[in-house]
Amino acid sequence: MSELVYGDPAIDGWVADKLGLRQWPESYSIANVQNRFILGATVMHNWYPETGVIEMTSVSDSPRWLSRKMINAVFHYAFDVLACQMVVLRVSEINTVMVDIANRLGFVGYLIPRLRGRNEAEWVFCLTDDKWLTSRFRSKLNG
Repeated sequence: MSELVYGDPAIDGWVADKLGLRQWPESYSIANVQNRFILGATVMHNWYPETGVIEMTSVSDSPRWLSRKMINAVFHYAFDVLACQMVVLRVSEINTVMVDIANRLGFVGYLIPRLRGRNEAEWVFCLTDDKWLTSRFRSKLNG
């Protein structure tokens, strides 16, 4: 059985290392962990409280990482705890698994050519609080 781990800086580092990124100076992570093995994690970063927008970055080592419990924990934090009005997710055009997940979760995507370099486009996905409130993935326990 897996468990969720919240706010552990080591998780932020794990996500950054997996993606070849620098760790974010201010961030909050949620990881789905089973037997001390990280199945996958999401880091919330680049929060702009004045506009109510936060960015999220996710990575996984297992297709079992994205449970309904994990989905609800991530969006509960963004929309209910931080009172964000929109979550932004940036995804390489070649990461078709994450593109599919974003679409299934109800994000609206914008493909921007060359955002990841001359030969690679990037999707910028947005999910508003209004869209999340009507999502079939949203647990009614979250309000």
